Amino acid sequence: MSGPDQHQPDRRQPRHDGHGQPQAGHGEQGRRLPVAAAHRALAVTASNRASAGVYADKGGPLLVEGLTEMGFVAEGPTVVPDGEPVQRALREAVEAGYAVVLTTGGTGISPTDRTPEMTRAVLDYEIPGIPEAIRAQGLAKVPTAALSRGTAGVAGRTLIVNLPGSTGGVRDGLAVLARLLRHAVDQIHGGDHPAEPSRSAGPRHPVEPSAPLEPGEPRGDDPR
Repeated sequence: MSGPDQHQPDRRQPRHDGHGQPQAGHGEQGRRLPVAAAHRALAVTASNRASAGVYADKGGPLLVEGLTEMGFVAEGPTVVPDGEPVQRALREAVEAGYAVVLTTGGTGISPTDRTPEMTRAVLDYEIPGIPEAIRAQGLAKVPTAALSRGTAGVAGRTLIVNLPGSTGGVRDGLAVLARLLRHAVDQIHGGDHPAEPSRSAGPRHPVEPSAPLEPGEPRGDDPR
């Protein structure tokens, strides 16, 4: 039996290495993760103008690059207009079994910014801490990051996270996700919590009580 047509166009192509194999990226220690062990991820850009070809999509390619560096088999970006097309793209991604979908765009407060509403219509439950951390990351640089209404949560076994439309907002979001995304996906797929690392290389010894301090005497590193 012959294989699938290798020349059939596909809007959502995985990144490949120089040998035509899907590129799985690197893990936290810099080691390359095997493709078989990597989860599939999809980047989605929500933008009326980018989908119409008025300007090039810049945020979507950054998502693909970031997901690849985190060790996912990243596909896309799929560029869709704001609103209902975003919901359709997300539902299709969930049905296709993607482990992660990252979106960029449509998270602000303009009349066309409806990505959070479209995302919530698909989610089974939300994970508020993820968008909170992304907003906090951006606030350190740009006060208007507080206006982002992006959400995050799980639909089936697909983790969906909304990132802002600006390239700076995408980079801030990826900086946060690089610290937690693989662990979150492992948890969604039934992984166990990792063992807590030891806080001390040697055995703990009881601390001898010290003499009481006089009022106003400094207490080590405590500035109070």
